[in-house]
Amino acid sequence: MKTIDSLGDLRGKRVLVRADFNVPLDGTTITDDGRIRAALPTITALTGAGARVVLMAHLGRPKGQVDPAYSLAPVAARLGELLGAPVTLADDLVGPSARAVTAGLADGQVALLENVRFDARETSKDEAARAELAGELAALADAYVSDGFGVVHRKQASVYDIATLLPAASGLLVAKEIAALSKATEDPARPYVVVLGGSKVSDKLGVIENLLTKADRLLIGGGMVFTFLAAQGHDVGKSLLEADQIETVRGYLATAAERGVEIVLPADIVVAPEFKADAPATVVAADAIPADQLGLDIGPDASVAFADAIRDAKTVVWNGPMGVFEFAAFAGGTKAVAAAMVEATTAGAFSIVGGGDSAAAVRLLGFDEAGFSHISTGGGASLEFLEGKTLPGIDVLTH
Repeated sequence: MKTIDSLGDLRGKRVLVRADFNVPLDGTTITDDGRIRAALPTITALTGAGARVVLMAHLGRPKGQVDPAYSLAPVAARLGELLGAPVTLADDLVGPSARAVTAGLADGQVALLENVRFDARETSKDEAARAELAGELAALADAYVSDGFGVVHRKQASVYDIATLLPAASGLLVAKEIAALSKATEDPARPYVVVLGGSKVSDKLGVIENLLTKADRLLIGGGMVFTFLAAQGHDVGKSLLEADQIETVRGYLATAAERGVEIVLPADIVVAPEFKADAPATVVAADAIPADQLGLDIGPDASVAFADAIRDAKTVVWNGPMGVFEFAAFAGGTKAVAAAMVEATTAGAFSIVGGGDSAAAVRLLGFDEAGFSHISTGGGASLEFLEGKTLPGIDVLTH
């Protein structure tokens, strides 16, 4: 995979950088700037080399329409604060404002184009439409750097097509992500433990299937656990259940048993009558969830068992919270997993927090990011990497 060094002398060159600034917002306030901070090493490396940096990114799902609610204005403001220098936001992506802003950059300056997903061609399945947008983007720059790991699994104009039109390289973040995930998948130190949570089994079918050939131990929590419990014949009350995946999960349980892969399911569950922060929480056995309750976290006994199963790991990968960590009453399982991962890391394990909600939970629950070997910025991308899939945005940089 080509790196920034392969682009040669960048002084005075306009470098188009695809970043991942899809940050959570409360109105116009950024509630977690982790993805912006993750882009800083690449941006400062380029500005330090005298490049004129033109950033592009998406925010939310504006569905190919201009929607002020998804403007990157808050990102430009926060990025300027972090860089200690103004970041000019163009009013459009490839229009008159974008052309004027990029043409006006001096060496070492940074600009940001407006949301790439305001243009429907960005995510189009029509290759000609994507290529057209990529051509308009390429006209703004002399080189391209891919640094939005959260989108490298997408065949989109600003991720894939653009890299075929300009001298292209991976940014420091993408290179770091690939190195970390490769370390956890190609020849992991053992025991290799994977913790999977989040809401749906269907989101993680491929990764579970692939990990059954690689991991020593799979810990299953979050909403997806109820499909596993149902596959064992247990009632799950009002809990999230993907009934159409029960047979698939039974197959996974059988495969794990055949291969000697340990699947750890929670012995107890924290339940409540409704999905609310102040709903009365009760702990019940995982095989005795009342019909009028829904599970919102793994229980205290499960938290202890999960922590014990993590502590002796030499490689541990975590993707997906154990419960509704945003509600204090249902954050215990996620806290226990994070704390055990920090302990394992301190003891010498290589640990990865796999993006998205897991990374947000680490920060929200007050854990020091330095306590983990690597916190990924890409939930879907890291999952597809763990599945063993080819990521188009990476593949295009290797040719």
